[in-house]
Amino acid sequence: MLNVCMVGHGMMGVWHSEALKGADCRLHTVVGRPPADGAAPVPTAGITPPSTREFAGRYGYEKWTTDLGTALDDPAVDIVIVAGPSETHADMTIAALEHGKHVLVEIPIAMNLDGAERVVATARERGLTLGVVHPMRFRPERTAVVERIHSGAERISHVQGRFFIHRLQNIGATGLQRSWTDNLLWHHTTHLVDLGLWMVAGGDMATVEDRIRSVYSAYPPIEPRTGIPMELVLVVETRDDQTIVCTGSYYSGEYIYETLAVTDHDSYRVDERRSTLTTRAGEQRVASEQENAELIAPDFVAAVSEGREPAVPGWSVLPAMRVLHEVQEEWDARHGARALPGRPVV
Repeated sequence: MLNVCMVGHGMMGVWHSEALKGADCRLHTVVGRPPADGAAPVPTAGITPPSTREFAGRYGYEKWTTDLGTALDDPAVDIVIVAGPSETHADMTIAALEHGKHVLVEIPIAMNLDGAERVVATARERGLTLGVVHPMRFRPERTAVVERIHSGAERISHVQGRFFIHRLQNIGATGLQRSWTDNLLWHHTTHLVDLGLWMVAGGDMATVEDRIRSVYSAYPPIEPRTGIPMELVLVVETRDDQTIVCTGSYYSGEYIYETLAVTDHDSYRVDERRSTLTTRAGEQRVASEQENAELIAPDFVAAVSEGREPAVPGWSVLPAMRVLHEVQEEWDARHGARALPGRPVV
């Protein structure tokens, strides 16, 4: 039985822990963040986050610590799930791989292309399994469409993704104050770009970059109140005249998170917030975000156990990271390369 170490116990730490309760593995260690200056966690909107000790007890982890090195030094740990702040993903994943652990890392794999490529290279050099949490590739409603695209039964012409949320304050989906700042391009748009590339390629991520004709974007300067760009429009055109359009804003008063794929057979609109799929046949209920995300960690554990690639192997997310890198380079040339909250300059 494989022993799992969970790094982080925010929303995704909860979802992965819930998912692994019935999987063929042991919840071995959870790694939390030490309170700043030794202080207790600060409640937000009446919510107090559990301590690492409390979280370990709630989900049945055998050990807990606030020191990642201590957990990685434990030879009993086989798998590490990295679910900490986005800017820590690359360094934590590389550290775990260098300790001989298989790693499932939350999206984004890194906050820049260099970090992403280093993570993938380290896993390859060490001969270890590397998976990335890209929930949009797990919905069975989408995988069925992608399979038909791959076989030639359907031709896709357009993929659109929208992510709109009000995030002028640094509070996450749990309602708790975050210790880190989110990034519209390198986090939320990563979901949408990866989905678009995966769909237009019919799942063939090894050849998808050869399909890209152009990438262009509208990405404004920094918002003084938050220190980050707050809106984005990103367009990818393929050599087969397919389009991927991703739009998002952290100013929005309405929370919108949806995707639309258009083929010569039908259209498929998934509302991630309402858990619905709309086609020509009408609207139907689909799995919630949490139910869908809970497919990911069990698949990774099974992949390690069976010696196969996980559903989303690390190498397969690099095409999306290269698109984001192109957009970031254009922004840097226009506004000046600089460190942003949550995203250091390479």
